Amino acid sequence: MSNILSQAFNGLSLGSILLLISLGLAFSFGLMNVINMAHGQFLMVGAYTAYVFQQTLATPLGGTEHGVWFVLAIPAAFLVTAFLGWLLEIGLIRFLYGRPLDTLLATWGVGLVLQQAAKSIFGAPNVQVSAPSWLDGGWAVTPDLMLPYSRIFIIGLATVSVIAIYVYLNKSTAGRRLRATMQNREMAACLGVASRRVDAGTFALGAGLAGIAGCALTLIGPIGPSLGTNYIVDAFIVVVLGGVGRLPGTILAALIIGVANTLLELGTTASLGKVLVFALVIAFLQWKPKGLVALRGR
Repeated sequence: MSNILSQAFNGLSLGSILLLISLGLAFSFGLMNVINMAHGQFLMVGAYTAYVFQQTLATPLGGTEHGVWFVLAIPAAFLVTAFLGWLLEIGLIRFLYGRPLDTLLATWGVGLVLQQAAKSIFGAPNVQVSAPSWLDGGWAVTPDLMLPYSRIFIIGLATVSVIAIYVYLNKSTAGRRLRATMQNREMAACLGVASRRVDAGTFALGAGLAGIAGCALTLIGPIGPSLGTNYIVDAFIVVVLGGVGRLPGTILAALIIGVANTLLELGTTASLGKVLVFALVIAFLQWKPKGLVALRGR
């Protein structure tokens, strides 16, 4: 039982990372109908931002173990990846709306460029980011059940990010414009909403969330240029399962897939567990094609 609970907790932390990645995809896919194959590379950029902060700021800020550099790396990763996302939208994707195949191929090419740039700058081998000392160890719930502080931190980071997104969407003018554009682009434009500006801001927001997820991933294991490739398929599955453009569905789907992945690996292998998860998702979508949370219409 302790082993099952421990795996379920690990799955919850994995689901939290998938949630941060998938929220960005849900925005871009739901708002602009853009299949962004470079989204996984934004995850990689966020992870390498944390690595750069460790290499350059850890010593001046009191050493690696204090972790001040890591706290600063989280907003920095958001800003760096958000800026890259904004550049990608205004420089390329803006000219490809309504052409989904061209958008898919173009973003896939951008992803390859970012991956090769990471290999050229940091090298092909994986690198390790040292966790702050206050994230060492874990919370001993029972003598047989230990919950690592690093994974508790990841879950907390995802929770804070979701609350911030909720406040942004419901309490700010920019968030209300984003929701209006997602629901009815033409009507929002008629009422004076600059939809192209909303598109650029939303794409930047989605990329920034992927950057935060990349920072969180450095607490789990080493990072490398192909880091994003390992998560992009799962992120797309989360978006489709939750309901395209439906944020509550995305949150629920990310947690379900994260926990299911780890629990199914207990009695099988990692590859077979992932195959079983995909099979269950496909079977569910045959029953409810619009996902867990369908968009209501009149």
